[in-house]
Amino acid sequence: MHGGGLELALVFLLAAVIAVPVFKRFGLGAVLGYLVAGVILGPYGLRFVTNADKVLAAAEIGVVMLLFVIGLELSPARLRVMRKPIFGAGGAQVVLSTLVLGGAAMLAGMTWEAALAVGMGLAFSSTAVCLQLLSERKAMTSDHGRLGFAILLFQDLAAIPLLAAIPLLGRGAAVDTELSWQEVVKALGAIAIVVVGGRVVLRHMFRVVARAQMPEVFTGAALLVVLGTAWIMQGAGLSAGLGAFLAGVLLADSEYRHELESQIDPFKGLLLGLFFMAVGMSIDLQRVLSEPLLIVGLVLALVVVKFIILYGVGRGPGGLGSRESLRLGAVLALGGEFAFVIFHEAVKSGLIDDPTRDRLVAAVGMSMAITPLLVIAVARMLAKTREEETRPFDTIPDHQPKVLIAGFGRFGQIVARLLVAQKTPFIGIEHSADQVDFVRRFGNPVYYGDPARPDLLRSAGAAGVRVFVVAIDGVEESLHTVRTIRRLYPDATVFARARDRRHAWELMDLGARAVRETFYSSLRMGEKVLVELGIPEDVARNHAETFRDHDQRLLRAQYLIRDDEDALLQSTQDARRELEELFNADFGTGVLGEIADAARKEAVDEEE
Repeated sequence: MHGGGLELALVFLLAAVIAVPVFKRFGLGAVLGYLVAGVILGPYGLRFVTNADKVLAAAEIGVVMLLFVIGLELSPARLRVMRKPIFGAGGAQVVLSTLVLGGAAMLAGMTWEAALAVGMGLAFSSTAVCLQLLSERKAMTSDHGRLGFAILLFQDLAAIPLLAAIPLLGRGAAVDTELSWQEVVKALGAIAIVVVGGRVVLRHMFRVVARAQMPEVFTGAALLVVLGTAWIMQGAGLSAGLGAFLAGVLLADSEYRHELESQIDPFKGLLLGLFFMAVGMSIDLQRVLSEPLLIVGLVLALVVVKFIILYGVGRGPGGLGSRESLRLGAVLALGGEFAFVIFHEAVKSGLIDDPTRDRLVAAVGMSMAITPLLVIAVARMLAKTREEETRPFDTIPDHQPKVLIAGFGRFGQIVARLLVAQKTPFIGIEHSADQVDFVRRFGNPVYYGDPARPDLLRSAGAAGVRVFVVAIDGVEESLHTVRTIRRLYPDATVFARARDRRHAWELMDLGARAVRETFYSSLRMGEKVLVELGIPEDVARNHAETFRDHDQRLLRAQYLIRDDEDALLQSTQDARRELEELFNADFGTGVLGEIADAARKEAVDEEE
């Protein structure tokens, strides 16, 4: 591109604004969007940029900031709590993947130093893509979601020493260069300066800056710490990111952690996106297109090897069942963002050449693209081979319970604990075998089965149950269960957990009493916030009760017009005005306040 820096910046921003939303819309992730945008803009695409090296050098600051933010998340206390899944399952996955993939690289003719860098680079998974997939499927709190997060956390930790070691591996692999003890001492000294000096200086510095109460100065101090520690490490021959990571860890337990993260995050996001674009610009498309079978073979080898290893880790150190282990393998079998950083560092250090880097980067990018499809395929396969085919539903004895709880997750467990406290007999039916095995350890009368199955309900003594509690998370599963209960036991009382207002209306259609899952907890929190702001407790409680009664009336009123969008919108606007009048009346203002004042005056006049 022949324009200046302003035109180049506009092109980058335009590409990000167009490419990233499109790729995220199709479930392919922002990273792949940045990569494709870089390929299109680069010297092997439309040639908006003819020299990717300069862009790549500037964009490396984004990687440095990413490592600083990761350091902020990894406080020593958090590491202690999660040490078993992090260092057990996470360590096993990284070590096994590095050995297998690195061994394959050595068989392909690489030196052991280059094979180590390549094997470990391919062992990492994309934190951004994996967490997005888990979040979209509401699987962050599932067994495979929690273990997957722990493995990703260990990968983030493992990336730091590898990035620091790559320059040393490059020097050790060079024929005409020997790694001297002076260089080792220099590197260790730089680490000591950052760790010891940072512990003494950083918090005191941010305390002084915070007292100035000038946000721009705090932002400048944050950038100074990140770039300064990176500069110290780079001067010692180590990775610039190592210094930023150590600074983040030192500040992870400080009172400035969240403020620092909020100040750095916008810079990190933009510069990291620019880095991925620069990586895409450096991919030689002609070389990749000339070797399609090789690239496809690399992708398949990467995904299959990591899938098998992750399945074994899930079944072994992770303690998961076969189905959860398959889900874990599907989500984490892809390559990761750190691979781009590691391969770039490996090229700079002379461990691998540009063609090899291009092939590996292309393979990692394609693995990111196919991972959403792999997750969908595994989910459909598991849906066809349901777990009840290998494990039959429990035979449930009829102990004549008064309450039957369908769904024994966090919502259902709270109801059960209240019943236990009142010595009220109940029975629980849960469709997740893993959840059943877990809660039965604590003496809960919970059985494995589908609560929408009529035969299972009959065997559980549902004919004598006074109250059914449907605490199932899924909307369709919840409605199906309520339909079955209302059909079989039309006179029973049914309380059902509702995700939102529309779900509540559908439950009301079936004659169930809907309880919105976040309504009362949000109401209680709002009451506490008012008290904290200085409002008397009785006034805050009255406001909360007023809002509760008003919202319940609105829920019932809108139930009658739920199919008319215009009427719903108008009712919401009218309800907002009504609520304002209710609160204004408390202060003697508004229409209701004037009516109340007039009524009080009339009462006084009558008394006189």
